[in-house]
Amino acid sequence: MKQQTARLSLLSIALGLSACTTTFQETKIDYKSAGKNQAPSLEVPPDLTQLSQDSRYTVPGGVVSAAAMQANAQAAKPTDNNTAANKIGDVRIERDGAEHWLVVDRGADKLWEPTRDFWLENGFIYAMEDRQLGILETDWAENRAKLPQDIIRRSLGKVFDSLYSTSERDKFRTRLEREPDGKTRIYVTHRGMQEVYTSERKDNTIWQPRPRDPELETEFLRRIMVKLGVSEEQASAVAKADRSAATTSTSARMDTVNGVPTLQLEEGFERAWRRVGVALDRTGFTVEDRDRSRGLYYVRYVDPNAKPESKGFFSKIFSQGKEAAAPQKYQIQVKGDGNKSQVSVLNEQGQPDSSANGQRIVRIITDDLK
Repeated sequence: MKQQTARLSLLSIALGLSACTTTFQETKIDYKSAGKNQAPSLEVPPDLTQLSQDSRYTVPGGVVSAAAMQANAQAAKPTDNNTAANKIGDVRIERDGAEHWLVVDRGADKLWEPTRDFWLENGFIYAMEDRQLGILETDWAENRAKLPQDIIRRSLGKVFDSLYSTSERDKFRTRLEREPDGKTRIYVTHRGMQEVYTSERKDNTIWQPRPRDPELETEFLRRIMVKLGVSEEQASAVAKADRSAATTSTSARMDTVNGVPTLQLEEGFERAWRRVGVALDRTGFTVEDRDRSRGLYYVRYVDPNAKPESKGFFSKIFSQGKEAAAPQKYQIQVKGDGNKSQVSVLNEQGQPDSSANGQRIVRIITDDLK
């Protein structure tokens, strides 16, 4: 009887200590979408009561929206000296500065289904998928591996899973881009949000953007390599070697040329074109069309001043869009001049745009490329 009492006491102590000690498994990835899925649904945090299928993304100073990028547009191979590549079989990972992507010696049509299945297998659902345009965008999801893994969580988590929720949400966009030689580039870009208190009393919270996580982008590229047939050991070795390689960055600054806001890049057209495309993905633009020969991305933009009433940042992202104004169409122009490039915004008619919206769009791209 005493032995049993002692065991119960030890168990009580263990439970008490577990309330004070928390272990976070930051290195693991275990995503579940915050939207509807076949898996058990998550408890939705404040201001996230309705997860929309809309991919509009609110940024400081504006709301950016876009349609899908044309998958059969051609993209030139990187020719910069600081571009690194590691290849296993018909899959290789390439790096240019802080940017990473895969190049696969297969057509985009053959890669669509395995890539689509990959994200579903990793606990995501789609907010947008367009096979013809080569775009897959997940809904907002939380990394459940970041939850505290104490004894109570391990014992009761499966039963009361909805009681636990992280203060972060992630969204990923995958773009399959066809190349003229039949190969395909695969880009993965990350966007993150975090829940923060709005007062010292901690009685209310809002959601706001957090910096993108390049490690997450690279990790999911590594996992896609495995999905495409590369062994875990080989993919891990390549990704590790790539992370340790030296990276370079280039300056990105806003300027005004003939009264028009522009982005100045200290790099040639090929690299500038690719980086601007990734920046549009990462900041939530979807591109209706593009013409690389003319250096043009065709995008849509929602003027935040056209909203009839002001909403919170996260509410704008996840609202059903009933009050959203009609989007305006713009063109993002990339012009190269030797080792320099200039990015500017044109209106729908192709004329230089010096409006407040044009300035906001340039600022969004500049901030992402800094």
